[in-house]
Amino acid sequence: MHEERLDSYSVHCPYCSMPFDLLVDVSQGSHATWEDCPYCCSPIQVRVEVSPIEGELEALVLGRDDEVL
Repeated sequence: MHEERLDSYSVHCPYCSMPFDLLVDVSQGSHATWEDCPYCCSPIQVRVEVSPIEGELEALVLGRDDEVL
């Protein structure tokens, strides 16, 4: 993880709808990971899509653990 590439994004939990800031490491390229909601502790799927050319975030998709992303 490269701390200089951590960007904060405002998102909402797909379970409880509470807003929170999610740190995303775009230096890893496109990837999928899991985060727990800081409020209801539910597991959230996170799909990060990064442009291979610019290295910038193209999409950030959150879903419940039973959804297919």
